[in-house]
Amino acid sequence: MNPSDPPASLRQILLFFIPMGLSVVLINLSHVIINGTLARSDHPETVLAGYALAMSLLAVSERPGVLLRQTCSALVRDRLSFRAVRVVSLFVCGVSLVFGALIAYTPVGHWVFGGAYGAHSAVEREAIGAWFALMFLTLFSCLRCLFQGVIIYKMRTRWLTVGMLFRLSGMFLLSRYFLHVGVTSAFQGAVIFVFGMMIECLLSWLECRKLVGAMPEKKPENEIVRPKQVLPFYNPLLYSSLIVVWVLPILNALLGTTERAALAIASLAVAGSLMNLMLGFFTYFHQIALHFGRTSPGQVRRFTLMLGFVPTALLALMSFTSAGSWMFSHLLGVRGELLQASLHAMKGYLPFVLVFPWLDTLNGFVMSHGETKLMFGSQTANAVMTTLAIILLAITLPMWSGVLGSLAQSAGVIAELALLAWLYRRNHKLQQRSGLTSQMEVGS
Repeated sequence: MNPSDPPASLRQILLFFIPMGLSVVLINLSHVIINGTLARSDHPETVLAGYALAMSLLAVSERPGVLLRQTCSALVRDRLSFRAVRVVSLFVCGVSLVFGALIAYTPVGHWVFGGAYGAHSAVEREAIGAWFALMFLTLFSCLRCLFQGVIIYKMRTRWLTVGMLFRLSGMFLLSRYFLHVGVTSAFQGAVIFVFGMMIECLLSWLECRKLVGAMPEKKPENEIVRPKQVLPFYNPLLYSSLIVVWVLPILNALLGTTERAALAIASLAVAGSLMNLMLGFFTYFHQIALHFGRTSPGQVRRFTLMLGFVPTALLALMSFTSAGSWMFSHLLGVRGELLQASLHAMKGYLPFVLVFPWLDTLNGFVMSHGETKLMFGSQTANAVMTTLAIILLAITLPMWSGVLGSLAQSAGVIAELALLAWLYRRNHKLQQRSGLTSQMEVGS
């Protein structure tokens, strides 16, 4: 929204937010479809392990494309600015395809999966096989995020839920076909994922094309006309995300030095999956602040205050009642020692989910003012603090298993919020002082 637009009501914000939250929940269901299909193969451990390795690399390669969603919603205001962001998007797509081809068709794939990940030959083959399909997913994901940026800016967020419903339907039908003919490899799981992403990308393109067509060619107040003007906003997001994506591999590597390393790594992964399920619906607070922060900052704060504590309440319910044990044992099939270690690890995420909504909201305010350089500093602080915390905890409390990782991540996100709040406040105080100085000079 533009600063000249009227203030938004809480009802408007809720109608904007709920479809985005539902789309995240549906994304989690899409992964359930794929894992459930691959689990019915003749060698599920090998197939699932290969698919998981390929997906962990996808998290790195897809990240630059995902950032285009925020970039597009923040900068696109007319057809000229859309074309500028689109050029940057196509460049990102090209780089991701080159990276994917190196993994799929050269020895780099063996060095990554067999060397860096240490996978044995059968799992490595499955991972590379899955990557033959997943390398194209980064292309469709990048384009989808470009189109969704316009959809979110125009407040047509229900299309995100509609797109996810069609995506899930297509993935479910294809999974039924693979189950009928026989599941033999991780490649089939990757094909299901790519097929669903293509459906979502197509629907997003159809809606985006209509919305862009209704925009003016050039808005006088909009300064974005060339691709290079997009980069000061996009590049800090990219650099900071490339730092953050390596935090989890570092955590797992250091957990591998503790007592009962396999239990520590597995319990952190299980606890993290349930934590993400609790937090998933509430991961779009930044879009609320990005769109309404300049016209209705008070309403944005009230909205965050209204819903920001819900993830903490949900995770506390899972951590301190029998609901958590039931979810782990029945939903994820976790039993015995792993169940107890996972419950312990989940408690370490309580500070994380308490802080995250406020951090996400502040990130939205930062993006609404185009100050994404601040996020590079704050996310670097997150990575540094998480690494220092896991080193200290692994040395002093090696018997505490996966909770070491969740506590370290909580420490990192607290450090990120503290630094970002300080930087944001300092920036705006400096801007106010410079504005007052300019007015005094004019008055004199």
